[in-house]
Amino acid sequence: MLNREERGAAARWAADTTWTKQERYLKDLDYMDCVSDILSHPVFQSMEQYIQHGATSCKSHCIQVSYLSYHICRKFGWDYKKAARAGLLHDLFLYDWHTHARETGNHFHGFTHPRTALNNAKQHFNLSKAEADIILCHMWPLTPIPPKSMAGMSVVYADKLCSLTETVLQVRGWFAVNFLYRMKFL
Repeated sequence: MLNREERGAAARWAADTTWTKQERYLKDLDYMDCVSDILSHPVFQSMEQYIQHGATSCKSHCIQVSYLSYHICRKFGWDYKKAARAGLLHDLFLYDWHTHARETGNHFHGFTHPRTALNNAKQHFNLSKAEADIILCHMWPLTPIPPKSMAGMSVVYADKLCSLTETVLQVRGWFAVNFLYRMKFL
C-alpha cells in the first residue's frame, strides 16, 4: 500500500492539526465537491461539541480521516468520493463516548458505535451501500467483518492513524507536563 516514506508523511500530516483549524481542506475544490453537503449539515456541525481523542473534536477527527482516506484513494485510483463521504460520517454517534458507559451502561462503545453512526447517517444523508459498509466496518479488526472495498480499507487505515496520533499527542503532553512538574520545573 503506502511505502515507508509515505507512511511517515501521513503520520506527520495527521499530527499537524493546524490545517483542520485553518480549514485548508475547504480550498480543495475536488474534495468539497464530494462532501460539501455533509460538512454544512447541522448534524455534522454538532459533532464539534464532542471530544474524540485528547483535545480533538469528533468533527475534526472525522475531517482528518475523511481527507486522508480521500488522498489515499486518489493516489491508488480507488473510490475517493465514497471514502471521503464515509470518512466524514464514520463516527456520527452523537454522544460523549467518555461518559457514555457511565450514563447508559453500554461499555462496548468500540464495538457498537459503527452501527449507531450508520443509523444516524442514514437518518440525515443518502448513503450508497458502499458508504454504509465503510461506516459499519471502519473499526475492523476490532469488529469482525472487514470493509468490502479498498476505499473502506483506506478509512480503516486513516482512522487508526489519526486516532493513534491524537492519543499519542495527548499522552506525550500529559507526560511532559507531569514530568516537568515532578522535577520542579513548573
